[in-house]
Amino acid sequence: MAGTFGKGHHLHLIDGSAFIFRAFHALPPLTRKSDGVPIGAVAGFCNMVWKMIQDAKGPDAPTHAAVIFDKGSHTFRNDLYDQYKANRDEMPEDLRPQIPLTRRATEAFNIACKEKEGFEADDIIATLACQARDAGGRVTIISSDKDLMQLVGDGVEMLDAMKNLRIDRDGVFEKFGVYPDRVVDVQALAGDSVDNVPGAPGIGVKTAALLINEYGDLDALLERAEEIKQPKRRETLLTHADQIRLSRKLVLLDCETPLDFSLDDLEVRDPDPETLMPFLAEMEFRTLTRRIAEELGVEAPVIEEKPAAPEDAPEEVEQAPFDTAAYEHVKDAAGLQIWLDRIYERGYVAVDTETTALDEMKAELVGVSLSVEPGQACYVPLTHKSSAGEGLFGSDDLAEGQMPFDEALEMLKPMLEDPSILKIGQNMKYDVKIFARQGISVAPIDDTMLMSYAMHAGMHGHGMDLLSERYLGHVPIPIKPLLGSGKSAITFDRVPVADAVAYAAEDADITLRLWQMFKPQLHRAQVTRVYETLERPMVGVLAEMERAGIRVDRDTLSRMSNAFSQKMAGLEDEIYGLAGRQFNVGSPKQLGEILFDEMGLPGGKKGKTGAYSTGADVLEDLATEHELPRRILDWRQISKLKSTYTDALQDHVNPETGRVHTSYSIAGASTGRLASTDPNLQNIPIRTEEGRRIREAFVAEDGKVLVSLDYSQIELRILAHIADIPELKQAFKDGLDIHALTASEMFDVPLDEMTPDIRRRAKAINFGVIYGISGFGLARNLRIPRGEAQGFIDRYFERFPGIRAYMDDTKAFAKENLFVQTLFGRKIHTPEINARGPHAGFAQRAAINAPIQGTAADIIRRAMIRMPEAIEKLPAKMLLQVHDELLFEVDEGAADDLIGVARDVMEGAAAPVVKLDTSLTVDAGRGANWAEAH
Repeated sequence: MAGTFGKGHHLHLIDGSAFIFRAFHALPPLTRKSDGVPIGAVAGFCNMVWKMIQDAKGPDAPTHAAVIFDKGSHTFRNDLYDQYKANRDEMPEDLRPQIPLTRRATEAFNIACKEKEGFEADDIIATLACQARDAGGRVTIISSDKDLMQLVGDGVEMLDAMKNLRIDRDGVFEKFGVYPDRVVDVQALAGDSVDNVPGAPGIGVKTAALLINEYGDLDALLERAEEIKQPKRRETLLTHADQIRLSRKLVLLDCETPLDFSLDDLEVRDPDPETLMPFLAEMEFRTLTRRIAEELGVEAPVIEEKPAAPEDAPEEVEQAPFDTAAYEHVKDAAGLQIWLDRIYERGYVAVDTETTALDEMKAELVGVSLSVEPGQACYVPLTHKSSAGEGLFGSDDLAEGQMPFDEALEMLKPMLEDPSILKIGQNMKYDVKIFARQGISVAPIDDTMLMSYAMHAGMHGHGMDLLSERYLGHVPIPIKPLLGSGKSAITFDRVPVADAVAYAAEDADITLRLWQMFKPQLHRAQVTRVYETLERPMVGVLAEMERAGIRVDRDTLSRMSNAFSQKMAGLEDEIYGLAGRQFNVGSPKQLGEILFDEMGLPGGKKGKTGAYSTGADVLEDLATEHELPRRILDWRQISKLKSTYTDALQDHVNPETGRVHTSYSIAGASTGRLASTDPNLQNIPIRTEEGRRIREAFVAEDGKVLVSLDYSQIELRILAHIADIPELKQAFKDGLDIHALTASEMFDVPLDEMTPDIRRRAKAINFGVIYGISGFGLARNLRIPRGEAQGFIDRYFERFPGIRAYMDDTKAFAKENLFVQTLFGRKIHTPEINARGPHAGFAQRAAINAPIQGTAADIIRRAMIRMPEAIEKLPAKMLLQVHDELLFEVDEGAADDLIGVARDVMEGAAAPVVKLDTSLTVDAGRGANWAEAH
């Protein structure tokens, strides 16, 4: 639609700086192979621009478009206030040379590229948006910059391209609490720490919006400031009125920026292949060049392979092709020595083990793979069996072409234990335990799984195959075709050596490439401290705990199984009486028919099979109204205890050690909480008598006792600190019963008249609120009507308004940044936070809870990391971690010493990084079994 810009035209204004910085921080480092120039941000920028071009088709496509850049750092705002943007960090060195390349990229895509000395990109965008609106056209500003939200309305909208989120007037109100015409007033009051806009000290966006909505606008507010009742707020506005007015000038966008071009100069033009293709080839963007060439229907230029960059460049991951034929099969000492010499020369090595099982306490070592350079890796086979002989699995004789087991380990041991050689692995805890069983203490280590976890928790998984596909664009050799499945499945020692070389060496190669990519990204993502202090040190600590295991008394488990069987039989009799007939209590289909067809209870919903749903959520809802679903839930709980613990635990006792060895997943939960598997010892229920009895089966060895140390209400203490709740902080300081205090505050019951039931309800609310519980959820937990439960929650927020403010602020932060943080800097990403529908509520509750639960997890991690050194002179071992509890085994005579030392470590674990307003306290106990100790 050519001609003078006007009605029917649609202008896209792209915030070029925002695109560049998002590309730079979101993508791994990348350099041009021919000369080493950094081009990672340029690659991301080009991908974003091309996606925008592809998406902007159809009836809503732009008729005019421009990418707007900042030019220079000094603008008219610096003349108004010399401290404007004074706190901005220096541009990263590897981003600086990419800025002019992004301008060239914009021109190569045939999109108008505009900037003006002395004015910010935002002012140019504002001027163009106002011109287009006044001319009767539509405007879409492609940016997430909150400063641009003052322009929204009357045909102007914003699009956050990274989140695919359109922002209209209502979206601005959700962000600021005011509509676009008052955004400047709110910003003038709240200030901006990033741009160093002073604002009004102590007034944030939320308070600013309340004031503007109450008084109409900023001028009226400042004129009537003496009317404000709160003394501190009144004094702030009166004292800093001139500073606030200056702040308004700093945040107000200039819609009269003098421009040397017109809207008509921004008319959309198709990319010119003769310009675009050479630029992409010059940048050496092979994949993007091929993709765009296909879309434009032209032939992609040939991009020659250039000489590799220096060996130590982290961009090597982009250079070497994956070629399994290049991997080396090490057969003898001479071959292994060559690799060891290369490792010592380089100072690091990616190492991986191949074994016969996933259980490190039972798995036998089959071979070791090594890599010191992308594309170059080797496999040292040790115990592969010959394929010759009778039977499905062939012979137990060793295959040819392998090093003697003891000789290989004797050569590898000095290197694996050498403190000057960094050992790199993917899920390194597994390999550390495998080598430990051979008498080898592997250190120091780096772990690519944990690097990914530190940067990307909550975004995706951290397994090697996923990371390889996502970040290297390479699909690893799958294990299933090698091992088979079902009854014909084999262990890795039965895999032919030739096949094993390709598979195993590739794992080491991939791990090294991931390490070279992730290592520099840790700093860029600002999670280096998290990785170095909370992730990497856990590997050795957990490996020792898992190897230590804990003794379980089989006889106790057997007696409990019998007792649970009798308990289940008694419950079945009660259930039959309530139902009016006998049926299979374990059959969901039969239960559904009784509850909804025969008894006519509400809420029955049939699934695809035609049977009613009788899951725990359905029964918990019904349990607030009827006794039968309550008894069913009780029966299921006992049945689960029996099958999961008293029966199954007996099969988990290691025949060599006589102990149960759980395995902890460091990167399992996005909040930093550890997860226990095979068996899961963290989910043993302790709220019921039967659940607590399970712990009686975990016992100390003769002459020793178990010692339990457990943080007291750590998450409530963290909540009191983060949300700044004076009543809770004082209660903890005074050593009061926090649940009784909450009950007294909410229900107006004096502490000396507190009943167990009222306290129990307050406790459920205290912990429920942390998890963002709803009235519906609390009704299930307390088995009370939903209205009564909601009333409890409403009164709770009335008594403790700071908690509601914390929840609202946390949700707002998560929505804007797509992550939340713990007090120690751990990032928990929240990619679903802006979703709509059933996932929205869950994502918001998770975001509210994550900083609290994550901080608690970080604290106990810090305690665990410090603990081995603190107790090394005591005859004690740390055995288990269960959420806020640590369990030790110690000589009877040293229990008091252990409690003293361990308590000091745990109570001081937050320092010196975080100084909590509420001190940490630890409860301690001891006994012959876990139940007695806790």
